[in-house]
Amino acid sequence: MGRLFTLDALRGVAVMAILLANLPGFALPDPAYSNPLAWGGSGAADLTAWALTEIFVNGRMRGLFSLLFGASTLLILERAEEKGQNGASLHLRRMAVLFLFGMVHRTFIWSGDILAHYALVGVVALGFVGLSARRLLAAAIAMAGLSMAMGWLECMGLSSAAARDTPQAVSLWQLYQNAFGAPGVARLMPEITAMRGSWGDATAFRWAHEGNPLLDLIQIGPDTLSAMLLGMAALKSGFLTGDWSTLAYRRCAGIGIGLSVAAYGAMTVAIIASGFEVRTVVLVELFLNVPFRLIGTIGYAALLLLVLRPGRWWTDRIAAAGRMAFTNYLGTSIIMTLIFYGHGLSQFARWDRAQLYWLVLPVWALMLLWSKPWLDRFGQGPLERVWRLAARGKTT
Repeated sequence: MGRLFTLDALRGVAVMAILLANLPGFALPDPAYSNPLAWGGSGAADLTAWALTEIFVNGRMRGLFSLLFGASTLLILERAEEKGQNGASLHLRRMAVLFLFGMVHRTFIWSGDILAHYALVGVVALGFVGLSARRLLAAAIAMAGLSMAMGWLECMGLSSAAARDTPQAVSLWQLYQNAFGAPGVARLMPEITAMRGSWGDATAFRWAHEGNPLLDLIQIGPDTLSAMLLGMAALKSGFLTGDWSTLAYRRCAGIGIGLSVAAYGAMTVAIIASGFEVRTVVLVELFLNVPFRLIGTIGYAALLLLVLRPGRWWTDRIAAAGRMAFTNYLGTSIIMTLIFYGHGLSQFARWDRAQLYWLVLPVWALMLLWSKPWLDRFGQGPLERVWRLAARGKTT
């Protein structure tokens, strides 16, 4: 089986659209990602930018990435076995190299890395590849249920700490305030100072405050694994290869996007009505949005499969960006940190949230302009080539 245009095109959209979700993570203190009152302005434009991103983007683009990662994993295993190679061994080598890339990324470039986490979850996903599409779908639903159960336990723990009547309760409450609330300028200044400082200052801060990837595997691994297994099921069922009927894709798009946008819209209204109170933010982020993230991911994938057809100049450009998604993802981190961190223009925490989105179109244009000419000349993205060489010992 050769390259699948559908997967490349979907991956191209994902690597472009995920910038919409990641911009606050590049430019603003960490809690501002989930809570706009933490930093980044509270004017109408800033809250509108947060709400639109929350309703239409957040979770679903990461879900699309995870779904495609699962599908690509299955595809690479099948190709290896068709050539008489040990697919499992190749996969584990690829995950080991990806983990190293991710650790370098999260330590020396940007703390929002997802690659190291994907590598660890990818190892777990290997155990599911022999299942049928139906069983993969059932496993994906089970993993989403486990993610919700774990999120619910966190919500209950936070609620029990709300009284702050013991030192342990005070500590737990403050922990969630620091991550999902508006902890105040004094608590955010160490991060702001470090990111505006030298590259060494930023690296030291990340090293001291970045979570353990093994702990991330426990905390958010089931959620990521659910999307990867859904991607495997979608590939085996023919959904991702464009084999379903136009009517089926239209139904998936209408139902999936409709339910997801309505649910995220309701959750956004609830957060605003609560005054961005930390318990409501945590309830939405860790529990309520889990099923609608998966539903919306499938809905967006179905819509894109309807409109992304080969042979059009713009879809070919998007597919090229997708073939170089690894390079474009890390390249985006380098560009954004050069704008916002102290070893570049030192703009961290200086822009309002709404202003950040002026950067989207130039970065998208860069991805679309350079990816296809590079592939036409070299056949692979630069980091894709390095990854392949390190995992396989060859580039072809």
